[in-house]
Amino acid sequence: MIISIRRILFPTDFSEPANEAKQYAMSLADRFGAELHVMHVVPLVVPYPDAASPWIMPENEMQRQVEASDRRLASEIDPAWSKQHIVIHNAVMGLAVDEILSYAKEHEIDLIVVGTHGHSGLARLLIGSVAEKLVRTASCPVLTVHPKGHQFLIDPAKATP
Repeated sequence: MIISIRRILFPTDFSEPANEAKQYAMSLADRFGAELHVMHVVPLVVPYPDAASPWIMPENEMQRQVEASDRRLASEIDPAWSKQHIVIHNAVMGLAVDEILSYAKEHEIDLIVVGTHGHSGLARLLIGSVAEKLVRTASCPVLTVHPKGHQFLIDPAKATP
């Protein structure tokens, strides 16, 4: 079987686990000559000042947050690395899993590389796990990376082209 990876999606929340996953995504993109799509989803935050009236964020504030995330994405990947590779940035507002899956389908992503916080038990139940939901529902393979887990080490002298 021949594995062809032309497009890799790296969704980030700018956390430590995402930073680890970024290294994998960049390494795999380099190895396969793939495009690297870097994405951030600004969560739909709806604070409730009181139980009777939900507050909806003004549209201009939503746009400001998406633009700030887009600027941060542009600096997320080392500029020297970006000059040698195709890197596409995308910041959107919505529900993380839905937006990531939609983007992956629309751009024919071959692999999603995502960091995981490794929450378990009540924390996972309350917070939910974007990585877990992606693994269960994505139509392409998903590589999850935990910052404290086993890391792959590649000896450049032994690597095959």
